[in-house]
Amino acid sequence: MLLLHGYGSNGADLISLAPHWRPLLPDALFVAPNAPGRVSVFSGGYQWWELTNLAPQALARGAAGAAAGLDAYIDSLLDEHGLTEERLAIVGFSQGTMMALHVGVRRSRQIAGIVGYSGMLTGAATLAHEVVTKPPVLLVHGSSDSVVPVAALDQARNVLERLGFDVAAHICQGLGHSVDPAGLRLGGEFVRKVLGGAD
Repeated sequence: MLLLHGYGSNGADLISLAPHWRPLLPDALFVAPNAPGRVSVFSGGYQWWELTNLAPQALARGAAGAAAGLDAYIDSLLDEHGLTEERLAIVGFSQGTMMALHVGVRRSRQIAGIVGYSGMLTGAATLAHEVVTKPPVLLVHGSSDSVVPVAALDQARNVLERLGFDVAAHICQGLGHSVDPAGLRLGGEFVRKVLGGAD
């Protein structure tokens, strides 16, 4: 499982999800890298790209610009451990979800699945011409998220379903920009399911 953190966070933060999922996925390898860019205003914080402009076009450019580095990392990770894409699930939080959804559907071989917490889909306007594979997707979002509005879940689900993706979605009532026990449970069950068919 590749865990992609949000803006201003780091891999050490997101790897904290692993113990919650270990009982469901005892043989899984959990990897949570730091994004390539530093965030000066957050001590120990990293970013997949600089979030200076939140316009849809700017977010799409940011994710696209960071994609090559993440793809190369995924290639090296799979090669190092002798794995193929069908054994890879990508889990993202916030900006990490943007990266997971961008990279996960554009790889030449289909990955097992994508879990997106508290994020959004970038580049929706051109996605139909860029999709290469259609892994199953789980989207989870807090109803009280003040950082990435919960409406982003419906927007992403509508676009992906229109393109033929199998999308599951869950809204955590009263939750802000975070992951709660219900979201953790759903994420773990989803990943166990999508990895279960590949030995």
